[in-house]
Amino acid sequence: MATPLLLRRRADRRPSTDATGVDRLALPFLVPALAMMTITLVIPSVFTAVISLTSWSGPGDDVAWVGLRNYIGLWSSDAFRSSFVNTAVLLIVGGVLVFAVVFASLIALRGMRGGAFIRSVVFVPVIISPIAIGVAFGFLLNPNGGFNQILEALSLDALRRAWLSPDVVFQVIIVGLVWSVSGYYLAIVATGVDQIPAHLYEEAELAGATRTQQFRMITVPLSWDSLSVAIVLWIISSMKTFEIVIAFVGSQGVPPIQARTASVQQYLATTGGPDGSPQLAYASAIGVVLFLLTSVLVMLVRRLLKRDKVELS
Repeated sequence: MATPLLLRRRADRRPSTDATGVDRLALPFLVPALAMMTITLVIPSVFTAVISLTSWSGPGDDVAWVGLRNYIGLWSSDAFRSSFVNTAVLLIVGGVLVFAVVFASLIALRGMRGGAFIRSVVFVPVIISPIAIGVAFGFLLNPNGGFNQILEALSLDALRRAWLSPDVVFQVIIVGLVWSVSGYYLAIVATGVDQIPAHLYEEAELAGATRTQQFRMITVPLSWDSLSVAIVLWIISSMKTFEIVIAFVGSQGVPPIQARTASVQQYLATTGGPDGSPQLAYASAIGVVLFLLTSVLVMLVRRLLKRDKVELS
């Protein structure tokens, strides 16, 4: 039985949250994190947005307010339009190829002896630096590289070409990117697939379901959360693809327009590109456009992929 003193103490207790629902006990722990986020993220982002509305080449140059002129200039620039289209192609085509590899791997490796080892091998390219991957592909695909020599040895001389020429280099970059990141997204989706009870697949096999049907009716619904996370991460990653493009064409100097992504175009505007004249305000406008577009795509995709969680009875 509670004593009157204990009852009085319980009655005197006040909730730890204020009218806004913020837990006062958590504030001392949140303040340092919020302060760091404000200093390292919020303030630079606001500064970038403000600079994008000016004409500014960098430290030492006068800042002149120009309003939306930089944004208007983006769409009148052939280089930016080309880089924007390349980024969209990379997002869509690259995404289809990446998740085609992921889905095919999940179907093929399920129940296979040594499947975990094969999954680890597929993950190895993720560990390698994109710069190293680009350089390796560059050596392999140059006119006298190993790939053309293999084609010659197989009497397929008609297929030999300059794989790093401006006309085809972007397609080659997409292939290299898909090869290098598929293991990462396979690992993410597989974490959800590994939680699916094995007896569901056994019952499906007894019912005569094929592997493809099992994947569509069991694997996808029960690993939807991890699949959604992988898709969102791909959107963010593809929108800022940079290193592998620079590595593929590094020996040729400035990447050709046909191979540039929006992030590469932003980098060239920041560093001055071939003419050596930095345009930091113009580069800031590109950064703002990428940020807004990525945010919209992520929110849209999350809403489209949102569905009730499937629970096992």
